[in-house]
Amino acid sequence: MTLPKIAAGLGCDRGTPFATVAQVLDEALAQAGVEASQLAVIATIEAKADEAAFLELAAARDLPLRFYSAAQLAAVEVPNPSETVRRYMGTPSVCEAAALLAANAGADALVIEKHKLRGPDGRNATVSLARFSE
Repeated sequence: MTLPKIAAGLGCDRGTPFATVAQVLDEALAQAGVEASQLAVIATIEAKADEAAFLELAAARDLPLRFYSAAQLAAVEVPNPSETVRRYMGTPSVCEAAALLAANAGADALVIEKHKLRGPDGRNATVSLARFSE
């Protein structure tokens, strides 16, 4: 039996350190009982295309990093929309919507809806995990 492939959607405060982003991802994988080898892609909003921690994470884990526009993300139905995210990013969801778009799946594919971590410097990172649709 092959394990399902997983997409991770990421969000963070600007300038969040790599350690915080890596930790939030590892916590979500552990919480979901997902092996690191199942992770197939990480995804986020285009506005984070230059976010150093995301670029470093993709390189360190040898994973593709996909970017979606705010409009693409806003079109995705998610269980935990955020008015704060909408105000700053132009979409009610980054991590949940990005995970679902990258996995080409609906909300029922989310294995972790929205896991959040505040790093020691006070910056936040969020991650959602979704199973790829068959």
